[in-house]
Amino acid sequence: MKIAAIQYDIAWADRQANFTALRPLINEAAHNGARLVVLPEMFSTGFVVDRDDIGEPVGGPSSAFLSTMAEELGVYIGGSCPEIAPDDPRPFNTFVIASPDGSQHRYSKIHPFTYGGEDKHFRAGQEHVTIDIDGLRASLFVCYDLRFADEFWACAHNTDIYLVPANWPTARREHWMALLRARAIENQAYVVGCNRVGDGGGLNYSGDSLVIDPLGSVLAQGQSEESILYAEIEPAFVAEVRTKYPFLQDRR
Repeated sequence: MKIAAIQYDIAWADRQANFTALRPLINEAAHNGARLVVLPEMFSTGFVVDRDDIGEPVGGPSSAFLSTMAEELGVYIGGSCPEIAPDDPRPFNTFVIASPDGSQHRYSKIHPFTYGGEDKHFRAGQEHVTIDIDGLRASLFVCYDLRFADEFWACAHNTDIYLVPANWPTARREHWMALLRARAIENQAYVVGCNRVGDGGGLNYSGDSLVIDPLGSVLAQGQSEESILYAEIEPAFVAEVRTKYPFLQDRR
């Protein structure tokens, strides 16, 4: 399966501007053969975590945009957005994957970023989510989750690829790249980390999006400018690596 990760400069708290900027990029990725397109964390707003009005209802404009593009282009598209459940005004940071048939899958970020104040305005998710994308077993995580290896370990045996949209700042870019490779190597799975570029909320973001294979080799890497990364993913290679190097069975 060919996948694409789109790193771009997110307009701060301006959904329509981001939808307008993303349409040609998603079209380009689909026309270049991508079956799965991954966008950054909070793709429609930027990492706005200090406003009580940033949330939108489940099925709101951000996820509706994903579904519209997925159905039009016949691809899977995912990125996170702030979605409010009926029982609490605080949103979840929800990673939404839209399918070509219009259906949607959701994962709520388990670890809000307390250092940045996300925990004060966002709720924490509770459940891991692994979905099937044309036979590819994809486990969903968001940004700060990357620092918690046990969450990834819990899904490893049923995962071919981890998808990690992020708004990871330049100041800690070395952590981002090292942790993505570590999650791939220790779980013998593909990892896609899709980060934003540009400035937002007083922070700079360097991109550095990565696609890494189950042996830790980098298949695609972004720099600090807007770009689309492409890589071919083979679920059979995950099984091959795990058979040749049966390390997961020794995990306690």
